[in-house]
Amino acid sequence: MHVLWLVSMVLPQAALACGLKSASDVSGGWLTGQLTALQGRNDLQLTVACVGAHSPHPLCGEREGVAYRILPGTDGLDALLQEVRPDLVHLWGTEYAAASLLHEAALRRHLPVLVGIQGVMRDCAAHLCDGVPAPYCRSTPPDRLLDRIIPGALLDKLQARFDALAQSEAALLARSQFVTGRTAFDRRAVADLAPRARYFVCNETLRPLFYQGPLWQPRAFGRAPVLLLSQGNYPLKNLHTLLRALPPLLERWPDAQLRIAGWPPLDKGPLFRPLIDRLFPYQRYCRRLAAELGVADHIHYTGPLDAAAMRQAYLDADVFVLPSTSENSPNSLGEAMLLGVPCVASRAGGIPDMLTDGREGRVYGAALDANALSRALAEVLSAPDGGAGLGRAARERALHTHDAATNADTLCGIYTTILQEETR
Repeated sequence: MHVLWLVSMVLPQAALACGLKSASDVSGGWLTGQLTALQGRNDLQLTVACVGAHSPHPLCGEREGVAYRILPGTDGLDALLQEVRPDLVHLWGTEYAAASLLHEAALRRHLPVLVGIQGVMRDCAAHLCDGVPAPYCRSTPPDRLLDRIIPGALLDKLQARFDALAQSEAALLARSQFVTGRTAFDRRAVADLAPRARYFVCNETLRPLFYQGPLWQPRAFGRAPVLLLSQGNYPLKNLHTLLRALPPLLERWPDAQLRIAGWPPLDKGPLFRPLIDRLFPYQRYCRRLAAELGVADHIHYTGPLDAAAMRQAYLDADVFVLPSTSENSPNSLGEAMLLGVPCVASRAGGIPDMLTDGREGRVYGAALDANALSRALAEVLSAPDGGAGLGRAARERALHTHDAATNADTLCGIYTTILQEETR
């Protein structure tokens, strides 16, 4: 069977196959793992089309038995189907424009289309700015004028974008016949948004590097435990609540550190700081909140991390924190669990399907409850074994959930089932 994937980023394997300078697998995410697991199968011919402006012209190549296309935009999707002639189309993600266009083109050709749920944009849009004071969520006419000259991250602009993506997702799912997901949370969303679709369960295979090498070990951190947050530059990831959770922890562990993976907030010096503050209101809010709480000196940004550096960041932490206000099955949580890192996460979206409270980590209640988050972190940090037992249980579960061979077999079985149903 010949399956055409469409993804909204240029995967590292595609960059290499098409002669581009290798993209860091920071951009590939868990799709690199799923793709690696499928390479070389005798029952699957795979073409992967990546939409990304890495070249002004379409590119093509082949690597380890997989054919790749890199498309600079959404033009040419009909031509892609005509050229590739797949038996089935698999769309990874529900909200981006290319997915909707290829979905329509495939349906015109009576090709079966499998839609893969990643996040649920309706839920992301609903909770994007939870807990952020209203003044930071509203831009002024001067703000919007500056943003047109120097694009920033105005929260009302971001909210409008998320709302539009949620509408696009809903329209796509309403027309869908086959959907794959992995949590009770996304199953409920599909039942609501795609009531006529058949739902298949298939877990994620994560980046290969997280299945090998040394595992997390507890350490004697004394007064200075390290908390790790995988992303902190937009409000859905809920850095603001984690900041509020820090003061009680600092009373007990005065030298505790919060490390945040990724770029620090933009700062061009005091002359441009007022301009940057206007264009990046969430970063302004978090900086002011950290100063008010007296925790600013305990926060450190790592800069962007590739897979190897991110792996080491997990190993160097004493607990991984995921306080998001909306998630489906976050890759960062799966990666931390694979390494045996003790985890504390909010009870948002599909997180409870990945992590059982008290058995494999701590899952606290409302994402915005800073006191509950602080208590959960303190329980892990003060555990006699440093959280090692939770980490071992988390790894055992993650090895099952994210088993590469099992997930590859499951996905190919889904493809086969759909094609058999379409030929009846």
